[in-house]
Amino acid sequence: MYEWHQQIQTIVDEIDNCIKNYNGEALTLHFLSHKLGYSEFYTTRKFKEIAGMQFRDYLRHRKLAFALKEVRDRNKSFLDIAFDYGFSSHEAFTRAFKGTYGVTPSEYRKKPTPVILRTKINPFDRYFFGFGEIGMIKSTADVKIYFVTIPAHKFLHIKNYQSNGYWDFWQKQNLIPGQDYETICGLLDSIKGKLDDDGGSESNSGSGQLMAYINDPNGRLCDWGIPRTECYGARLPFDYNGEIPSQMLMLDVPEAEYIVFEHGPFDYEQENRSVEATMEKAMATFDFSGTGYCFDPSPGRIIYLLYNPERFWKYIRPVRSK
Repeated sequence: MYEWHQQIQTIVDEIDNCIKNYNGEALTLHFLSHKLGYSEFYTTRKFKEIAGMQFRDYLRHRKLAFALKEVRDRNKSFLDIAFDYGFSSHEAFTRAFKGTYGVTPSEYRKKPTPVILRTKINPFDRYFFGFGEIGMIKSTADVKIYFVTIPAHKFLHIKNYQSNGYWDFWQKQNLIPGQDYETICGLLDSIKGKLDDDGGSESNSGSGQLMAYINDPNGRLCDWGIPRTECYGARLPFDYNGEIPSQMLMLDVPEAEYIVFEHGPFDYEQENRSVEATMEKAMATFDFSGTGYCFDPSPGRIIYLLYNPERFWKYIRPVRSK
């Protein structure tokens, strides 16, 4: 039943790899269909059925998302960017850019503002479909536990008072116009200077986006008996003064102490649930004796969840002196 979801995932992965490597020759429907062993017609039909858009539209908007970051972050000429991403001329690139983002590349380079980028779709996720982990390998990485002082910063986010967990959060957000997954992730992806941005583009977590939980008297009671509100957003420098998207909130977070529970890289498909259980156990059994600290449930304190299987899984939880 889910075979074609996996096949389309293969195409989506290949698209991003080719765009990153400026390998436009491989970004043809003929090449990608041949890679799967199906006709162009059948591949196109299944792509639209599963992805909800035409193959050519997804490819075009994904190229523009990569190109926008080069316009924003580099001094590269617009003509070079146009050729690198498969546009026939400076004019063709400018028309496509303005038609998608409402401004020309030169206007955007002078004044970058949040726009909705086409983030990478993920049509196949074995946990979303309820398959669980494959379980063929197990990581030997232990959970590192340490205390840190995090400097003052800003947190740009949306929040949901009723959600319970990542999947439920987005199911509820997707019912709110302008606060759905594609819009929010696309806006965050376009913002420069995110503190946790490692330059990744294959997953939102690699581009500085994260889940968070704010201690909130109006929130849901968590397993720890503390009312919390689930959030999704990005940490920004304290002096950030860029435009704030109208559907998002900005919070000033003062310098404070935290405890970090960190697991190293792991294989998402084969280990995710096992690593999650390991992390939960480490947090539940941690003994604060002799540390001089304890968890801080004060209203307004934030728990950050940094999740990028290629690098780490971190829970960053607020603490206070005893």
